[in-house]
Amino acid sequence: MHNIKAITNDLYWVGANDRRISLFESVYPVPLGISYNSYLLKDDKTVLLDTVDKSVNHQFFENIEYVLDGRSLDYLIINHMEPDHCAEIQTIVSKYPQVKIVCNAKTQAMIGQFFDFNLPENQWHIVKEGDTLDTGHHTLTFVFAPMVHWPEVMVTYDTVDKILFSADAFGSFGAIDGNIFADEVDFDHRYMDEARRYYTNIVGKYGAQVQALLKKASNIDINMICPLHGYVWRKDLNIFIEKYTKWSAYEPEIQSVLVVYASVYGGTQNAAEILAGKLADKGVKDIKMFDVSTVHPSYIVSEAFKYSHIVFASTTYNMGIFVNMETLLHDITAHNLQNRKVAIIENGSWAPFSGNLMTEMISKWKNTEIIGNRVQLKSAVKGINAQELETLAQEIVNTL
Repeated sequence: MHNIKAITNDLYWVGANDRRISLFESVYPVPLGISYNSYLLKDDKTVLLDTVDKSVNHQFFENIEYVLDGRSLDYLIINHMEPDHCAEIQTIVSKYPQVKIVCNAKTQAMIGQFFDFNLPENQWHIVKEGDTLDTGHHTLTFVFAPMVHWPEVMVTYDTVDKILFSADAFGSFGAIDGNIFADEVDFDHRYMDEARRYYTNIVGKYGAQVQALLKKASNIDINMICPLHGYVWRKDLNIFIEKYTKWSAYEPEIQSVLVVYASVYGGTQNAAEILAGKLADKGVKDIKMFDVSTVHPSYIVSEAFKYSHIVFASTTYNMGIFVNMETLLHDITAHNLQNRKVAIIENGSWAPFSGNLMTEMISKWKNTEIIGNRVQLKSAVKGINAQELETLAQEIVNTL
């Protein structure tokens, strides 16, 4: 049975939700599920914008058939070739053999990497930046967005209804719970953290490329944003665009402290808890703490993009950084975080090496300052450490 949503009087959401998936891209926990968005425009010509992941293909094709209502499919626009959006291209070609594929040259090459079908030359509509497609009452134009977050990515803009089909930009983890528009839900409280976690982990490395796309978008009059994951934006677009502007510029959202610790027998955790308490006593609000052994790194990466100051506290393990902390630091480094202030606590019962190694990794982050003297524990917090933690807390506060 079909499950569609009307976006406008001739544009329909024909995607589907996956609520059983546990790890998106086999990496990221998605306790709220994920939506795979596809849109079908019923103009003089019918136009499908992107397909879906193979896990939801049955619902997807029921939706398409219902909206088409016996009409043929004239065009398939491919904005992004990642398999969660392109998996059903070959089936579309099989079901609608006269369909024309609208894509750029890089996308066409990737189609050959993923699929084995052949189309006659007149069924390929290869576009360049700024090209247009007239569908009757609508004119679609194409804006390239390389490395947001694959090299072939483009976005499609409806110049009549002023709708931006934004590919993976402006997406979010989380299935769509009946409502399709962001203004129909309490997005800030229910989904903004998942939108940040989606952005920082999926696209976060490519801040410069996102900034380039935002610059292009600033010259376009946009009434609505239709992403490939998550809710459609038709009101207060500036809220989400401002978030993207901050995230892509690696600017913290709040001036506060994120405390991240790795502790085997509790000594390092105790130091982290004491430091957090001292920060609170000095007036710091909205402190956040994570144990790297119990929280998936994607959540901590997201919070690292949010907070201005980060404290890393780690025991030494096999003469190195505790494994989960090392994984987290590699992950944050890979996502290009910068413009932060960082403090370090290390522990080592007989050979405290983790501090030097963490410093070496963090020193690769652009415009990032390691503040205060490193606090060194040997097994557990002792009297001298209490004063060092007090001093470190004050040095952090002095930079807030």
